[in-house]
Amino acid sequence: MSEALREMDKIELINIERLAHLLKSLTPAELETLEILLDGEAYKTIAQSLEELREGQGIPIDEW
Repeated sequence: MSEALREMDKIELINIERLAHLLKSLTPAELETLEILLDGEAYKTIAQSLEELREGQGIPIDEW
């Protein structure tokens, strides 16, 4: 393996370790937000709900 590839592996490892550290430091609320953002279907559902709300298509809470 060339020296350049070895150095690239070290950089990627450092970045993965940094990411792991960041993920461990997230609060439960931040982790839940991240999970929603990474879930394409959940994200689409929330975006659609927000659009419906802007258009006045929401259901009043007392009609649930």
